[in-house]
Amino acid sequence: MSDVGYTRRLSPSTRAALGVFARYGTIIGLLVMILVFSFLSPHAFPTYNNFINVLSQASLAMIIAGGLTMAVIVGELDLSVGYAASLHGVLVTGLIVANHLPIPVAVLIELALGALIGVVNGLIVTKLKVNSVIATLGVGTVLVGLSFAYSAGVPIVSGVPESFLQLALGRWLFGIPNPIIFMALVFGGLWLLVERTAIGQEIQAVGGNPAAARLAGINVDRIKILGFVLSGMCAALTGTLLAARLGSGTTNAADSYLLTAFAAVFLGSATLRDGEFHILGTLIGTLIIVLGFNGLNIFGAPTFSQFVFQGAILIVAVGLASLGRSLAES
Repeated sequence: MSDVGYTRRLSPSTRAALGVFARYGTIIGLLVMILVFSFLSPHAFPTYNNFINVLSQASLAMIIAGGLTMAVIVGELDLSVGYAASLHGVLVTGLIVANHLPIPVAVLIELALGALIGVVNGLIVTKLKVNSVIATLGVGTVLVGLSFAYSAGVPIVSGVPESFLQLALGRWLFGIPNPIIFMALVFGGLWLLVERTAIGQEIQAVGGNPAAARLAGINVDRIKILGFVLSGMCAALTGTLLAARLGSGTTNAADSYLLTAFAAVFLGSATLRDGEFHILGTLIGTLIIVLGFNGLNIFGAPTFSQFVFQGAILIVAVGLASLGRSLAES
């Protein structure tokens, strides 16, 4: 029996309750988690400094998750984002240290390279008709090889200028850590693009029904490539800021962001909408994950618990998203 058929057999009150849970369960869970952590650790968790520090630490994960959301909205997956971010961190550090390029130039080169990687991913998926999971995983593996070829697997540490570190460690505006500002600009820009522009309507149309979008005159391939380009550029920005935070370019520094980004995106799709991927949901999903990590750290939970938490969150997120879509279609 299909999920849709099953939900149709439920009573109206049960379906309504499940609908509320599917749409608002993540927000309720976030509020409950905040209340519990605040009660258990009133002097450490619910403080302004802790929140700002958590948000600053989470900003890079939010940026890469925001870019991934754009690829997922158009109906594709980008498994290369973590590997790409690691490569960008190595390259931007090398361009500054070894090639003595000005920091703005090096950052712009990385953003352009991120867009180029997105174009490559998009062309492989749209023109060669390769499944996006296989295509982006293959491209990501190539990027790992390029990263090791460039750095020989040795972190680039010596000679990193202080001005580069300030990209991630500085507070240029109202005492707010720079990563939060970058994250706000990225999420604000992506939200405006998707929700308030004609291209955004095309993006949502392609993700909803590519065949219908094509019949409506939308260039589906172009929109899908755009999704990959935005994902690639966000990965580039994430890798750059991570290198500035660490003070080095390390070959696998951002690899772990892949799982966090996917968990946030799918958790976000179960927030406020019936299983639809959207920018605001990804923001909320990332907050749930990072606040959970923060609470576990405050209480001294062992490292393995973070992996258990993140894996469980991903499973719950996909389940809630599937439930929301089933209820919406029934």
